[in-house]
Amino acid sequence: MKKKIKIVSIIVLVAIIVCTTYSYLLFGGERNLNSEKPAFIVTSKKINQEFVTNIDSANAKYLEKAIAISGVVTSIKNHELIIDNTIICSLKNTDNSIKVDQNITVKGRVVGYDDLMSELRLDQCFVNN
Repeated sequence: MKKKIKIVSIIVLVAIIVCTTYSYLLFGGERNLNSEKPAFIVTSKKINQEFVTNIDSANAKYLEKAIAISGVVTSIKNHELIIDNTIICSLKNTDNSIKVDQNITVKGRVVGYDDLMSELRLDQCFVNN
């Protein structure tokens, strides 16, 4: 009986360790883009043209990378900022100093491109002055 309890305890312990390790690797936490140097510094028009021209190579180049994008603010809604009607940035913090038609540089992580709407999405964005 004691041997069975030991075996079950070891199996449960190993299962907990495996699940914890898997969870850490899968959901390792949010990156700190403030301290991370951007992999690319581009304009909104240039990056949008790259995705329109060849979405597969642009995804391989930019996806999940920290980038800095410059352009003109066309819309601001809550925690979302739209640059040149093609780049949608989810802001980490609301910045009330941002105005429509303002030239801006935003740093964020590329999460995907919607080829149907021709929109590039970034998250964890903040204004990079």
